[in-house]
Amino acid sequence: MEDAGHFPVLLEEVLELLAPALRRTVVDCTVGLGGHAAALLEATGEGTMLVGIDLDESNLLKTRRRLARFGARVRLFEANFADLEAVLAEVGVASADAVLADLGVASSQLEDPSRGFSFQVSGPLDMRMRRQGPTAGDLVNTLGEAELVELIWRSGQDRYSRRIARAIVRARGRGGIERTDQLARIVAGAYPPARGGRRRIHPATRTFQALRIAVNRELENLQGLLEKLPGLLSPGGRAAVISFHSLEDRLVKRAFQAAARCGTHRNLTPKPRTPSSEEIARNPRSRSAKLRAMERIS
Repeated sequence: MEDAGHFPVLLEEVLELLAPALRRTVVDCTVGLGGHAAALLEATGEGTMLVGIDLDESNLLKTRRRLARFGARVRLFEANFADLEAVLAEVGVASADAVLADLGVASSQLEDPSRGFSFQVSGPLDMRMRRQGPTAGDLVNTLGEAELVELIWRSGQDRYSRRIARAIVRARGRGGIERTDQLARIVAGAYPPARGGRRRIHPATRTFQALRIAVNRELENLQGLLEKLPGLLSPGGRAAVISFHSLEDRLVKRAFQAAARCGTHRNLTPKPRTPSSEEIARNPRSRSAKLRAMERIS
């Protein structure tokens, strides 16, 4: 089930929650490297089609090879999951029986320095899932100080957003900020000394999160998916979403609660499912994952 270095997050929990709905049409909204998709296909029969969606063309090329053994049961699309309705129309169906969205960044993206997602390796400040539109470097070097404060606070929830924005503006005045490690040093330098000399996470973590979210319009796209998702489930259909930070999880929680209040859907996870200690030991990147699911009432 796992490629080297690739571990589908909360896989057993996903299969458990979606199993009753795995019938004709299954959608993986963030197919990534195909870990969840392969497991979902193995759990279903020949009559089930999997529709895989991803913004990243390089992920789709790898996934196409990984899922080739399933033949015509797989349809892959380079698209935004906010456009799920249009993708379903393209395969000739109006609704899906099971939908999964794993909102995490693929390991292949994090480990590729040229993508600029990680501050742990030196690379260009890019962070785009699809190579279109402004890069993280564009935002860092053009936004005003107040705009940077708002971005880092709103999407990164970093309480030192003012200090970080001030440090960025000061640094770029001496020359452009072009590299991931360069930005990481600037952000770290804006932080006050750590109590006890150690920090739980790197100071640049939240700033990089905020830039990635802004570059890819992640919250807007997630909101677009969640608004349409209840109506795109077949009767008895289920949807599951894995989030990795509180901004995403809050949107998912509220959307699923709202659908349940309407009486058309059932919230399957009043409390989110989280990884076991064994999974976290095997895959530390899973530690912040939260899985929520809902079902359309037949």
